[in-house]
Order: sequence, then C-alpha cells, then structure tokens
Amino acid sequence: MSAGADFLQLDIREAPFGRRAEWLAERLRQAISDGRLPLGSRLPATRALAADLRVSRGVVTEAYQRLSEDGHVEGRGRGGTVVVAVPGAPVEQARGIGRTPSAEALFTTPPTVHVFDAVRVLPSRIDLSPGAPDLAAFPRAAWLRAERAVLAELPTSGFGYGDPRGTEELRRAVAYWLARYRGIAADPREVLIVAGTAQALGLIGTVLREDGIRAIGVEEPGSLGVRQHLRNQGLETPPVPLDEDGVRVDALREQGVGAVALTPAHQFPTGVVLGGARRRELMAWGGVVLEDDYDAEHRYDRAPVPALRSMVPERVCYAGSVSKLLAPALRTGWVLAPPRYRDTLVDAKRFADLGNAALPQLVLARLMESGELERHLRMLRRRHRRRRDAMTEAIRRHLPRAVVRGAAAGLHLLVTFEAAAFADTELAAAAVAHGVKTHPLSWHRQLPGPPGLLLGYAATPAAVIEAGVTALGQALREIGG
Repeated sequence: MSAGADFLQLDIREAPFGRRAEWLAERLRQAISDGRLPLGSRLPATRALAADLRVSRGVVTEAYQRLSEDGHVEGRGRGGTVVVAVPGAPVEQARGIGRTPSAEALFTTPPTVHVFDAVRVLPSRIDLSPGAPDLAAFPRAAWLRAERAVLAELPTSGFGYGDPRGTEELRRAVAYWLARYRGIAADPREVLIVAGTAQALGLIGTVLREDGIRAIGVEEPGSLGVRQHLRNQGLETPPVPLDEDGVRVDALREQGVGAVALTPAHQFPTGVVLGGARRRELMAWGGVVLEDDYDAEHRYDRAPVPALRSMVPERVCYAGSVSKLLAPALRTGWVLAPPRYRDTLVDAKRFADLGNAALPQLVLARLMESGELERHLRMLRRRHRRRRDAMTEAIRRHLPRAVVRGAAAGLHLLVTFEAAAFADTELAAAAVAHGVKTHPLSWHRQLPGPPGLLLGYAATPAAVIEAGVTALGQALREIGG
C-alpha cells in the first residue's frame, strides 16, 4: 500500500529520515503560499492524515504545531485547524479580515465590474443600498415544509439530468403566476428557467448578438448592472433618455439600435411607469424589447401595470425572477422569448449549465401552487409600505431640499438635489464615514445630470431608516449641501 494521501498528493517517502514533521510542515506552508490551501480552508484531522500517510499521529500534530507557532494556522476546537495567514502577507489579510477599498477610493473612481461586490463588503452600521430585499422575511418554515414534501414524493428519476428549460412543475407554476399577476398569457412550454435576471441578460445578449444586433439601447439613467452584463456579451449600450412617461421613443429611433432594455413597470432607478401612449409608440418602433420586470409585484399606491410582453409577445424578451420576492441566493428566474429566438435561447442555456438545479425549482413550484408565495407577497407589501413611509418622512425632515421619486412602488427611493454644487459620489463617501451605505445616482448614468442617491428601504426596519437618513443629513451638511 502506498504511504501517501490524496490531500495535496503528499508522499511520506519523500521525507528525510527523522525529519518527517519538519517536511510535512514545509509542504503545508508551500501549499498555503501558492494558494492550494486558501485562507479559511480547514486542514484534515490529525488522526485522518496520519492514517493516510501511515505515520504516527504525533508527526502530524507536530507539523500543525509548527504552523500554529508561525501564525499560519489556528486551532478552532470542533471547527478544526484553519488556515489564517499566508506566509509574508500583511496581518490584516492573514487573519482573514481581507482588504476592501476605502470609501474615498470606491467613490472617487469610475465604477468597475467589481463595484457592487466592493459595496457589499464595505463596513457600515446601516445599509441603504438599493435592490436589497428583506432577507429576514424569507419564509423558512414554508420552504422547509415544501422541501420535505418534494423529497418525499420525488421519484428516483427526479435526481437525474432534466430538461434544460427547467422542471415542468416550475414552468407551469410560473406561467400561472405571470397570467395572474402580470397579465401574460403563456404556455408553460414557452417558459425558460434561468439563474436569475443576470443570466437572462447574458443569454439574451448572446442570442441577439448572433442575430446581428451589435448595440442595445439602455435607459438613461438606468441600471449600471444591466449595462455591465450586456457589455460583457460584446454589446454596446447607448443611452436613451427618459421623461415623465418613460423612455423617449424618438431618442430611441435616433440611436438606430435593433433592441432596447427597459424596466417599464417601475423604471430603475427613477420609478417612472411607461405610459400608455408611450407603450403604443414603442410597439410601433419595430425593434426587440428586453423587458426586465425586476420588482413589478412590489407596488403600494398605484394600480398594477401590465407587462409589455402581454401586448406584443412576438417582439418582447421578458425576464423576471424571485430575487426581490424571496432571495437572490435562490438564483432562480425565467425568460419568455419571442418565437424566433426561443429554440436558440434554450440551446444557449443548455450549453451554459444544462439547466438550473431541479430540487429548488420543485420547492418553489410548490410554494407558488400552494398559495404560500402569494401570502408572502401580501405580507411584504404591508411591511415595505411602512418602511417606505418611514423613509419618506425621514427625508422630509432631514433632507428637506431633496426631490423624492419612485415612492409608489419598488424597494428603493431616488432622491435628487437639483442645482446642487456637489457630486453625489462625494455625498456617498461622506455617508459611509457616518456608517451609511447607499448608491450615488451617477453610477447609473452615462450622461450628465443632477446629483442624487438611491436609498433602499425594504431590508431595513423603520427605526434604523430614521437613523440612516439622519446621518445622511449630517453628511450633506458637512460637504456644504
């Protein structure tokens, strides 16, 4: 039998006679240095590694002790022995704290593809970032009940490879949900399950590029994330201005693009609803529409707005997800494509990942069909309305010169400061100094415009919202706003 371990391909026969512990410690140190054992990774139990190497447990224990004395690993009881430092690395990196960009560096340079990751890890007392759902409201008990029922009933064949379009159960549930809540009549066979709107944009972008489209117009202002995903597919994203009725179709025609990406039910970030006359004008335009229905269910003070897909299905690629309704961690969304793109889009999904994981799809389908998701939505609307009201009142008191937009629906408010002499990135950086995170409006612009902030409220209790907006008022005064 070979005296070696699968772990790091260690072969004890390479160790000099009488120096096995020293040899093992050096091999582990090298693995930490070159990244094979990254920060936070756990070493094998001493007894298990000793058995694999066919040495006494004392040899492994001594090797681990050497690394511990050097500060490279740390014993954590039942958590095992964990890598906490890279040889030669700064202490703050070694202890796993990691390096995050300063607020000044984050907000004084143009946003990169990593900007949202950087914001998420930026330390703060209060997070008012837009687009964050109330993760504390996730229906854990209902999800567990549905999961147990799915596992109890699932046949053995259900654990195999499935349809790349998604499970039949979820496609049927989504079709019913869209008919009931978005006015879309769709056959379940038309529904493609994807890993959230992000993947939907990537797949649609690929398909449109292969169809000869090189540029997709985007709303101005509009989502930086959408621009990033489309540009990653090699597509240009020329800006199309908005007015109080939504995207200006005359400006869209001037751009000469073959497609446009829109958030018509609740425009991100302004909250504008695409008006009826503008919708008819858009339908007469003739290009492909990417409809991102990212938070259409979250409305409070206005009647529901039908999806564009319900008007002209042959020209609208419709994308939705449960990221804002349940949790982004589920990575579950759907696409309805025009007939001419449907098969190509399914092929793109097949070659991307063979389809989403089936078990979460089946659980979600059961939540939808049982009425649990509908009950969850009603609860969220009540909670979000209270938090929206708390933020609106706090803004009135602490940011009296701010103009508030988008209050009738969604998960955030947009506040702008007309004719202000400061940059919104300066205000966002000052806010972080007071422990509050948010997004400057300029991140979501391609053209000049007044400064503003996007303030998320869905994930934050009313009392914390009050404290956060109070801090924003202090930051605004400090920069002379």
